[in-house]
Amino acid sequence: MPSRDEARIIREAREVHRSGVVATCSGRHREALRLLRRARALVDSVDPVDPDVRGEWLVVRIRVSSTLAAVTAEAAGPAAGLARLVEVREMIDDVVDPLLRAELWGSVEHNRGLLLLSAGLLDEGIGALDSALRHEQARLAAGEPAARLVEPIVKTLSTRSNAHGKLGLVAEARQDLDRAVALATEHGLTTGAADARHQLGLLELRVGDVPAALRRFEECERAYRALGLDVPLVVGLSRAQALLTAGLADEAGNQLDAVLPVMRAEHSTTRELATAELHRAVAAFMTDDLDLARRMASSARRRMRRWGCATCVADATLVGLRVDTAVALRSGRVPRSLPRRVLDFAEELPAPRLAQQAAVARMLAARLEVRRGNTDAAAAILGAVPRPGRLTPIDQRMLRRLCRAELAVARGRTAAALAEIGAGLTDLERVRDRMGGLELLSGTALHGRELAELAVHLVLDGGSARRLFSWLERTRAQTYRYEPLVGVDNPELAERIAEVRSLTQSIHQAEHEGHPTAALRARHAERLREANRLGWHSGRWGRPRPVAAPAEVMARLGERALVSYASSEDRLVAVVVVGSAVRLARLGSAERAAESARTLNADLNALAPDHLPEPLVQVMAASARKQADRLDAQLVQPLAELVGDRELVIVPTGALYAVPWGVLPTLQARPAVVAPSATAWLAAERAEYRPGRTVLVRGPGLPAAVGEIDKLGAHYSTARLMSGKGAAVSTVLRELDGAEIAHLAAHGIHEPENALFSRLELSDGPLYAHEVAGLDRPSRQVVLAACELALNRIRPGDEPLGFASALLAGGSQTVIAPLSRVGDQACAAAMDDYHRSLASGARPAEALADAIAVDPLRRPFVCLGSGQG
Repeated sequence: MPSRDEARIIREAREVHRSGVVATCSGRHREALRLLRRARALVDSVDPVDPDVRGEWLVVRIRVSSTLAAVTAEAAGPAAGLARLVEVREMIDDVVDPLLRAELWGSVEHNRGLLLLSAGLLDEGIGALDSALRHEQARLAAGEPAARLVEPIVKTLSTRSNAHGKLGLVAEARQDLDRAVALATEHGLTTGAADARHQLGLLELRVGDVPAALRRFEECERAYRALGLDVPLVVGLSRAQALLTAGLADEAGNQLDAVLPVMRAEHSTTRELATAELHRAVAAFMTDDLDLARRMASSARRRMRRWGCATCVADATLVGLRVDTAVALRSGRVPRSLPRRVLDFAEELPAPRLAQQAAVARMLAARLEVRRGNTDAAAAILGAVPRPGRLTPIDQRMLRRLCRAELAVARGRTAAALAEIGAGLTDLERVRDRMGGLELLSGTALHGRELAELAVHLVLDGGSARRLFSWLERTRAQTYRYEPLVGVDNPELAERIAEVRSLTQSIHQAEHEGHPTAALRARHAERLREANRLGWHSGRWGRPRPVAAPAEVMARLGERALVSYASSEDRLVAVVVVGSAVRLARLGSAERAAESARTLNADLNALAPDHLPEPLVQVMAASARKQADRLDAQLVQPLAELVGDRELVIVPTGALYAVPWGVLPTLQARPAVVAPSATAWLAAERAEYRPGRTVLVRGPGLPAAVGEIDKLGAHYSTARLMSGKGAAVSTVLRELDGAEIAHLAAHGIHEPENALFSRLELSDGPLYAHEVAGLDRPSRQVVLAACELALNRIRPGDEPLGFASALLAGGSQTVIAPLSRVGDQACAAAMDDYHRSLASGARPAEALADAIAVDPLRRPFVCLGSGQG
């Protein structure tokens, strides 16, 4: 074949290769594979003899083959891609030009590093990426223009940072990414900088800082949009992963719903699509959308089978079985075939790699057999579940305890059931005691939810008020039992903990993908030993306080009374502690009270605006009074003989956290404080504080009346006023640290899916509840005006989590906040009355009771924590 024809074919192959690269970068893998195979066929169709043409042909052949190896791995797995690269590496030695040879080596070693990482060979992958960087930097040293070299260097640094993160080398990972961002920014590679910021977000997620990860993903999206480019789908998937980690299942589901149609059109053969569908199934299960969870899990399972990931297939199958089990247990009708199907799945799983999935499946089957009344079959199935080992996850430990307790109840052995529950809660306490963050402390309650519910059900049937009080305190609001630590500042410890978290994820991922874990486990053990040496338990939350005993509560109450509400199924009760007595009052339907609370809250929201037409005001006020009267009649009046006119400490349950108690007729003008548990209230009452400053903060965009912090400041001899640019997040956090009174007038957003992400809008962005909970010296009393941040998401174990509750858990003694919307003028008037009374010497609970009594329906504030702050 003439040289000119060969040159033409080579040029055509080069152009097709470029189109394949574009398709690859855009995520169109099927199109990319087709184009690259065509390009490879073109270069293979000639064998030039002319030295110049052959040199050009060799370079194109190397580039096409290298890219084809990477794309092939998307569908056939990393081993297939690595096999193709063996031939490519041999071809590079025939390239004469040393700079061109270095360029090709850098590109091929980068691809080889990617594939080695995909195969779980982390150290080897880092070695290949180190080699790629050496070749890229050699070209730079030889005088090649930096503009040509920055992009591959940035990509290699970003890839290597991912490997460093998986090995727990967090500092090295950050160093790589910071360098990548700096290089890309310096040389105008805005997309490269955005990609590196995305990787920084993934690193933050890996080490457990979800708010920082979400901020990074937002920065990345803004950068792409500023360039007029589509945001890569992987950024949306990363955000969904972060949202699921944070428990924001609704938002994660919305994010996945936005990207899944695009992925199905362009990535139908990739593992990423199956992973996205599995995430969607989990989000749906978390939000109780069981039909969607089943569909997504089924689709993910089919795709994972094509990929060949046995762990992924098992995980997707298990989600489907969880859905089937939940439906059957709720209905009370368990098909005979369901336990058998669950057991068949467990028995098909290979051991030991999928032993955990098999154990969970067997326990699901045991619960189903208990519900069918087949206690002997359930006992036999449980006998095949291995005893928990040191590394058995806590959710599996709790599920085993629950199975054993339910079996004991079915056999009429109540004492044995309570013993199982007690042992399970002890196990849970040990795990909780090792947690260092508020969301982790709270999250553990999920694992003991059904155990706690069963305990309350059994004890309530027994009718003992003191025994019920003790079980309630042991099972509810455990987050508030932990002493917040002050002055914790140990960067080395923080770095080691971040490394341990990252390595833990890497081990789970390697197990999931069937890769070796010995080296990762050895490194994890080493980092954990270092963390222990530095003080693993010196996290933000310290030692647990003991559960409050009735005698301690009685001694602190004095002339006050404590009312602790509880429910089991549809039974609502109140445990009343007054004087030296503990009494039990039965209060009827829990659902009826919950519905009245929800309706009252809706009515108060509708009544909030300042300038409603008078006829509408009369209608909404009448409806609100009707619901308040109903709640008063059900929740308060039956306790009148027990509590008299005493001040109250109220421990709500479930939907009763939304009750603005000062609105109820019997409690109007009566000082009352709301606490998540008697233990939490007792800790707040006993807390000691030094006198501090008064801080008044105004956020942006507030109506004039609500933002009049100058007027509030007139009630105090000295006050620090912060507004405009002076009310920035870092500045406000610094002022809150050690303040005696902090009044925050700012727009607030309550995040119901995970209320720790509730936030106040300040001049430079959101102030998250996560961040407020990290203060060294929490403000003694915090007033949250202009928002509904007394609202909580009620998590398992009656754990109320929100902005206000994060303040309480972090060590603030008292939080004043509204439970529903408040009109601008009503809010300003209520706050003026409150601060005037407070400055005159009234206790917070007294000052708030007087302020609410002026106009109860338009001032739905509550006093949280302690009324003494």
